[in-house]
Amino acid sequence: MSKSIGAVAFVASLACLSVQASAQIAVSSNDRKMVLDNGVPKVVAGPKPDTATVIDLGVTPPKVLAEIDVPGSVVGPPLSVAVARDGSVAYVASAMKIDAKDPTKQEADDKIAIIDLKASPPKVVGQIQAGKAPSGMSITPDGKLLLVANRNEGSVSMYALNGQEARELTKLTIGKDTSSPSHVAVTPDGKTALVSMYGDNTVRVLKIDGEKLEDTKREISVGTRPYPVVVHPGGKMALVANVGRGTGDVDTLTVIDLSKNPARAVGWVDLGYETPEGMMLSPDGKWCGVVLHNGTGRPKDSPFFHTTGRLVVYRVDGMRLTKAAEAPIGRWSQGIAFSRDGRTIVVQNMVEENAMVFRWDGAKLVDTGKPIKLGGGGAAIRTAGSL
Repeated sequence: MSKSIGAVAFVASLACLSVQASAQIAVSSNDRKMVLDNGVPKVVAGPKPDTATVIDLGVTPPKVLAEIDVPGSVVGPPLSVAVARDGSVAYVASAMKIDAKDPTKQEADDKIAIIDLKASPPKVVGQIQAGKAPSGMSITPDGKLLLVANRNEGSVSMYALNGQEARELTKLTIGKDTSSPSHVAVTPDGKTALVSMYGDNTVRVLKIDGEKLEDTKREISVGTRPYPVVVHPGGKMALVANVGRGTGDVDTLTVIDLSKNPARAVGWVDLGYETPEGMMLSPDGKWCGVVLHNGTGRPKDSPFFHTTGRLVVYRVDGMRLTKAAEAPIGRWSQGIAFSRDGRTIVVQNMVEENAMVFRWDGAKLVDTGKPIKLGGGGAAIRTAGSL
């Protein structure tokens, strides 16, 4: 090899490494087992494998980097994905799988896939044995622990992370099977976990002490059927989306003040629509995006049926949320993710099997008209380092 060719190769190699380092990784879990048949979720006959789509949100338009077969599920809040802060490893939970005895039904799964995102292409390199129906989960800010809500057994599991390895530390029972812990979020200091108890209409507060997980017994009364939980990067506030009873009534967000001891609910936000499936704060904490079904998952003859869901963005000012903008989205929509600069927002649509891409300037939501094609119905999404 000549010196000039070698130099070109070296520069190209550096450029490749630079692109990898600057990428803003998001991972979408896509369910191919379930479809919506006139308002009724049904199992697909002989479904293809579920997938995970790796996306770079740091470029315009966002770019699909890879898509691989990874078990996942639309059952549970769309936070059943966790990505390491450095974008090296992702974890995708599979809450449900095809029933071994009846392929027209589903049964609880108990697996979490470990994905090496640095491999070319990314690949599944391991599997975590979780509880029944592992759902919403989060990695602690220091990257050392993974906490998972086991939705069908009233427990939270905690694992010690080391590269691509995960070691179970504890499985803490915090309620009955019917309590349905759905998501667990962690505060920026890594010392507190908040668990949405869907069946109990509460948020449970847990204490993280090194490799120990303790139930403080503190139950915060929130709205009806709390689902996703997000913690503000400043650590003083958390938000809980309450999906309600599915009766067509307007649903709510609950504001939790974490600066008080004990933490407590201090406010509620009328969302104006029903079923807030997905929710996420921008990385700087200035904005909260909420994904609402708005009746899109109902039969067409239902008085509450609508052809589009809604994306609503709120300005966050301390403990106060003020509606800033909204836009129509697809049907049976699920997760939401912000780019690092907060100017790009993506929203998963289960029915359309895509992720819509919006530009956000702090005043107006603009649909770019260039959705990301997903390998199945978008069921959950998370970015690297999100709380």
